[in-house]
Amino acid sequence: MRFILFLGVDAGGSKTHALLVDERGQVLGKGYAGNGNHQTAFAEAGTNIGKACEEALQAAGLTKEQVDFAYFGLAGADREPDYIVLRPMIAAIGIKQHAIACDTMIGMRAGTTRSYGAVIISGTGFNAAARNAKGEELQYGGFGYLFGDGQCSGTDLAVHAFRGAIRGWEGREQPTLLTDIVPKELGYPSVQAMYDDALDHGKRPPNTLGKLLFEAAAQGDAVSIRILRQAGSELANSVNALIKRLGMQHNAFDVVLTGSVLSRGATSHMVDAIKEAVGDIAPHASVVKLEVDPVVGAVMSAMDQTGFTIDGALDKALRNITFR
Repeated sequence: MRFILFLGVDAGGSKTHALLVDERGQVLGKGYAGNGNHQTAFAEAGTNIGKACEEALQAAGLTKEQVDFAYFGLAGADREPDYIVLRPMIAAIGIKQHAIACDTMIGMRAGTTRSYGAVIISGTGFNAAARNAKGEELQYGGFGYLFGDGQCSGTDLAVHAFRGAIRGWEGREQPTLLTDIVPKELGYPSVQAMYDDALDHGKRPPNTLGKLLFEAAAQGDAVSIRILRQAGSELANSVNALIKRLGMQHNAFDVVLTGSVLSRGATSHMVDAIKEAVGDIAPHASVVKLEVDPVVGAVMSAMDQTGFTIDGALDKALRNITFR
């Protein structure tokens, strides 16, 4: 008996994962490679994506021709000019039946039992995307403040932490724990030393500094709590705009949260703000955190594309897959 074979690929800026499964959710092969984002590694992206696919197939002892459908979630698949580059790149891999989408969509699919829903990604950068029950998709973000993004990524939070420490020190803000913990984290004896070094040498706060907002908020720091809630409200604002444009306000679906910022557990202030704001627009929506590897969402998307039904047992089997 021949089983239906599905290949899912998650190609990001630091790594590419490929996962080959059959219709029972049985893992047949896994593949690993480097940067698969054509925007940051144009020459290597196609090679790395193909390498990950080939590794998964070799582990299963199968060929490209035996794959029934492949779904590629690709970092940098943001606009039509990207797809003009990506369509021939992915077609050259040689899997006849396939589809491509931004990696935001496989993150969404991995976090929900439905083929539709919404996703907010906040890590070093930010993205939001949504797909309605008709299969219509929209996404925002990734291009920066000038193009409408709110200040809610990990990079932005690091600036907020640095800025909050200085404002508290100067008296332009109410007293805050940030005034003590930010310079210590950066190895300075005082805010003055940190302030002068940044001005004199053009130094910028490292992205990891945003974690201090969560630590201070967990201790009840009002400034940090306000910053995190404002960031959460802005994240929700982006996804709410997508929900309204796609006519999803009255539907039941999941808003999936993923990325290093949203996975931090020291405090729930940011997530609470997201839940409150989403609830105002889409009262039947649930806000959930991504618990499985996004490449699982690519496999699920491959199944969705073929009309294959993912029942409860299969969904459970897929969500038990670990990708290490």
